[in-house]
Amino acid sequence: MSLIPPYGGRLINLLVSGEERRTLIEEAARLPSIQISARALCDLEVLATGGFSPLDRFMGRADYECVLHEMRLADGTLFPLPITLPVDGKTLARLGDRIALRDARNELIAVMNIEEAFAWDAGQEARLTLGTTDPRHPLVSEMSMWGDTYISGALQVVRLPRYYDFVELRRTPAEVRSILHEMGAERVIAFQTRNPLHRVHEELTKRAAAEVDGALLIHPVVGLTRPGDIDHYSRVRIYRALVERYYDPQRTLLSLLPLAMRMAGPREALWHAIIRRNFGATHFIVGRDHAGPGLDSRGKPFYGPYDAQELVARHTDEIGVAMVPFREYVYLPDANEYVEETAVPPGARVWTISGTQVRDEYLAKGKLLPEWFTRPETAAILAQSYPPRHRQGFCIWFTGLSGAGKSTIAEALVAMLLERGRQSTLLDGDVVRTHLSKGLGFSREDRDTNILRIGFVAGEIVRHGGVAICAAISPYRAARNECRKMVGDDRFFEVFVDTPIEICERRDTKGMYARARRGEITGFTGIDDPYEPPAAPEVHLTTVDTTPDECARRIVALLEERGFLTRSG
Repeated sequence: MSLIPPYGGRLINLLVSGEERRTLIEEAARLPSIQISARALCDLEVLATGGFSPLDRFMGRADYECVLHEMRLADGTLFPLPITLPVDGKTLARLGDRIALRDARNELIAVMNIEEAFAWDAGQEARLTLGTTDPRHPLVSEMSMWGDTYISGALQVVRLPRYYDFVELRRTPAEVRSILHEMGAERVIAFQTRNPLHRVHEELTKRAAAEVDGALLIHPVVGLTRPGDIDHYSRVRIYRALVERYYDPQRTLLSLLPLAMRMAGPREALWHAIIRRNFGATHFIVGRDHAGPGLDSRGKPFYGPYDAQELVARHTDEIGVAMVPFREYVYLPDANEYVEETAVPPGARVWTISGTQVRDEYLAKGKLLPEWFTRPETAAILAQSYPPRHRQGFCIWFTGLSGAGKSTIAEALVAMLLERGRQSTLLDGDVVRTHLSKGLGFSREDRDTNILRIGFVAGEIVRHGGVAICAAISPYRAARNECRKMVGDDRFFEVFVDTPIEICERRDTKGMYARARRGEITGFTGIDDPYEPPAAPEVHLTTVDTTPDECARRIVALLEERGFLTRSG
């Protein structure tokens, strides 16, 4: 039996070895270098090993423009999303034509010849590839932080990123295809996941593999996923435990994919199918609202429930991957079995648990999930990884004009939380400027850097179960949304302190507004620099007719409602 050919023909391999590798390492020590982002590092790894075949580089202008408008490379090959490397234009001017690409630890990953450099428009890319410019979309807010120039050119990859976790499960496309070949698998159905596996997923994957009479590739994403998703360490522990105990080892392969998701809905589903073709799949399970980022600023889904399935199905013949819809299954307690939702006998009792119920009625309250819904191994790992909601961390993010009352309300909130036995860390804008962000100015770039530093610290505090209270003007929506991503959407509470500027000016004991009015200070928020109010804050406060105490109690009430605080009395 021949190996399944990769999508588009040849499987790309950009890794160099032997003498060429040693020579490159020596040369790279003398080259200018850039540290690439976590997203670009994921892209480079999948690119280098052939997961994005036929791509052999970050996209140049011709491919990029065609992908935006037509979902195709310049040569006509179907490819729905851009794979690009952004840099700052000012930095690019200092680099030269040949550069070293390094990771966050400054370790050498690759050497690149810069053959193209071109400006790009974040709004246009978001509109064409994501179908939205809503800053609540996680990639929209992130894109505004990227460099203003894309670069492209030949790559020589010295080594892949170094991992210390689940090393035996991290396989290249060639390695996965080789294992599938040894299994004798002519048909392979791939399952994309970024969530824990429950009994319904187990039933779906097993039945889907049986229907196509093929092997099953469980291929979870362990790169960048949707902000707030369960960490990949917990997820992979679950996958490994279930595959080892409940799946046929002769017909099932668990392998990890270091992909940086875009949460681009239909286009992303098609992209996922193409990637799985390169890994050897002939069939691909596509869920409802596949790769959807949740709700937009109006509270509506970004994409239709079946858009992804329909797009992949339209291109099945071209990519060589059959679309298998994620069928909805329910549990019949009297028969002790799962059946398709459409095949429930009349009058039969049906049990289901939604994702919201899993989060809010079980994990948040410290209750083990029932065995009919999930395996004991999964329930135990989730219980260990996710303590009850009242023991989880959260972030209160105050935003508003200078003098709006953010710090005063924050101080009242700190005291109220202490009364409830919850310690918190107050990250006040002025204090952060003195210590964490000393030396930064007030350009948009420096302001964003300051806010992202606060967001990073807040995210670390929350990740370890603490409470972060942040009070900073944070004038730009994109930066605030990036901080929301760092913390996690379900643990981030944006509080808009909406005080009219004339009131803020009357409260200004330092005279900053007056100096800005006279032109002695430039770039002052609300005077000659814009403030972008939140589109949908969790709490909207007005301080003209409401005391700081009353404002703080509104936040406490919301935290009680969401389960982060136990109700007093």
